[in-house]
Formats: sequence, structure tokens, C-alpha cells
Amino acid sequence: MQLFTVPQFIDAEDKIIGAMTVRQFIIALSGMAVIGIGWKLFDFSMFVVWGLGNFAIFGAFAFLKINGRPFHYFALNFLQTSKRPRLRVWNHKNSLKDIVSAEDDKGEGVHAAAKAIPVKPRPAGSRLRELALIADTKGVYKGGEDEEIVE
Repeated sequence: MQLFTVPQFIDAEDKIIGAMTVRQFIIALSGMAVIGIGWKLFDFSMFVVWGLGNFAIFGAFAFLKINGRPFHYFALNFLQTSKRPRLRVWNHKNSLKDIVSAEDDKGEGVHAAAKAIPVKPRPAGSRLRELALIADTKGVYKGGEDEEIVE
């Protein structure tokens, strides 16, 4: 039997400069570039406000972790959650008959929900005996619908 080495710690990012990962380094470098642009555009008092704000934002995206995940995952999840409705109501008293019928291409009335729900045919009888026989014979017995199982 051939042995394989199982990779460990595949979710850990590679460190390139001290304890900084590639992602953190790129975010910090872009943050410094934005702060440098602010140095050229604003006077000193405005630059301090601009620089501290950008330092906090880029520092959070580069180094802050919430529940062991990087901050940008938290920010994306927050934005997606804020776009969804806050209240979801389920009216369990409505049945399939109460749903308004929709017209299909031929003009026949068909329930819209009935189209969406696939119906799986129920088995005629229990196949437990047949499956047990297949497992007991280790697959030699292939099973058949018209063959009878003798105990």
C-alpha cells in the first residue's frame, strides 16, 4: 500500500515579512499609498485627519480578525445581511389549493407551486430485504425486481 503525506494547516497563509502575510502586506502598502496621496493634496491639519482615518480603515482590513476570520469577510457579510429583509413571515395555513393558479403555455390552469415541487414516486414495497441480501453477499447478488428472495 502506498503512503501519502497529508497536508497540514492548509488554511494558514504564508508569511513573507515577519508576521505579515501577502494579503496584509498588499493592503498595508495600498494604505500607505493612499495616505501619501493625502500628504500631497491636503494641508497638515486636514492630512492628519485624513491619514488617521485611512490608517484605521486599512489597518482594520489588514490586521483585524473577528471570530478568527479576516475583517473583510465580516464587512462583506455585514453588507449582505443589511440588504436582506429583516422580517420573514411563513404562513403555514395556506395550502396548495389556496395558491392562485397560473396559466402555462397551452392555456391550462396549473398551480405555480406544483410546477416547482418535484414529486418522487413512492416505492411499491420495502427494499430492505433485497438491500440486506446484496450487502450480505458482498455484491454477488445484483438484485432484481422480478426475482423472489428466498429466506
